[in-house]
Amino acid sequence: MSINFDLTTIWAFIIAFAVFAYVVMDGFDLGIGILFPTFEVGPERDRAMNSIAPVWDGNETWLVLGGGGLFAAFPLAYALILPATYPLIIAMLLGLVFRGVAFEFRWRDPGHRRIWDAAFTGGSFVAAMAQGMTLGALLQGVTVTGRTYDGSWFDWFTPYTLLTGVGTVAGYALLGATWLVWKLDGESQRHARKLGKRAAWATFLLMGGVSLYNVTLNAQYAERWLSAPEIYYAAPVPILTGLVALALLRALSVERHSKPFWLSITLFFLGMAGLGVTMWPYIVPPDITIWDAAAPEKSQVFMLVGTAIIMPIIIAYTAWAYWVFRGKTEDEGYH
Repeated sequence: MSINFDLTTIWAFIIAFAVFAYVVMDGFDLGIGILFPTFEVGPERDRAMNSIAPVWDGNETWLVLGGGGLFAAFPLAYALILPATYPLIIAMLLGLVFRGVAFEFRWRDPGHRRIWDAAFTGGSFVAAMAQGMTLGALLQGVTVTGRTYDGSWFDWFTPYTLLTGVGTVAGYALLGATWLVWKLDGESQRHARKLGKRAAWATFLLMGGVSLYNVTLNAQYAERWLSAPEIYYAAPVPILTGLVALALLRALSVERHSKPFWLSITLFFLGMAGLGVTMWPYIVPPDITIWDAAAPEKSQVFMLVGTAIIMPIIIAYTAWAYWVFRGKTEDEGYH
C-alpha cells in the first residue's frame, strides 16, 4: 500500500481531518443528546446542556468544511455519494435542525420543555444514526455506471449499515459520557462515569463486529487486513485499539477527569486510521479512487491557498472557545 503525496493526496488528508474533527467535536454533544433521557430532570439535565452551550454550534463548522471540501476537491465523489445516500443526508440534516431548535427553545419555552427535550434526544439520535449508516453505505460499495450513480433509492439500507449506525450511536454516547465526566462533578459525574463504562463496552463490541463484517464484505478489504505484506501495516491499529480500550476502562474506574475523554478521542482516531487502511485509495468503493474523483490541479491549488489561510483561523478560534470555557460546568450558564 503506497501513498503518493501529490495535491490530490493532500486534499484527501484535509477532508479526512475535517471529518475527524467534526466526528469528535460534534460527536460528544450528539452523544449528550443521545444520553439525555437518562439524566435527572432539572439541574442534571441543565448542567449537561450548559457544558456544551458555548461550543456546540461552532463544532458544526467542521461538517461544512468537510462537505464543502468534498464538493470542491472531489466533485465526482460528491456527485456519486449524495444520490446514493440522499435519505440519510436528509435525515441527518433534519436531526441537526431539531437538535438545534430544541437547544434554543427549551430555555425560552419552559412550559413545553418535555417536548424540546424529546426533540433534542430524537434529533441527536437520528443525526448520529444517519451519519453511521452513511459511512456503512459508502464502505459496502456504491453502484456506479460510467460517472453516474446507478443504484436504487434504498441501496443504503442493509444489515451492515444498521450495524455501523448503531456503532456510531454507541461511540457518540461514549464521547458524550466522557465529556461529562470531565465537565461535571459530584453525583452527576458519577452518573456520567457509569454511562461511560456501558457506552465503552458497547462501542468496543460494535467496533469489533463492524471490523469482522468488513473482512467478509469485500475481498479487497480482507486482503488489506489478512494478507502479507499489507497485514504488517494494518496490525498496529487493532493492537493499539485494544491497549487504548483497556486504558479507557481503567480511567473510568479510577476517578480520572479529562483522561477518559482524550482516550475516547484516541479510540476514534484509531477507528479512522482503520478506515483509511480499509479504503485507501478509494473514495467511492469499489472503483473510484481519489485521483479519479479529483478536481483539476489548478482548482486544487487555488483552494489550497484559501484553506491554508482559513483552517488555522478556525482551529485558533475553536481552541480559544474551549480555553475560555474550561473547567467544571455549574448550574448557571446558557439560560
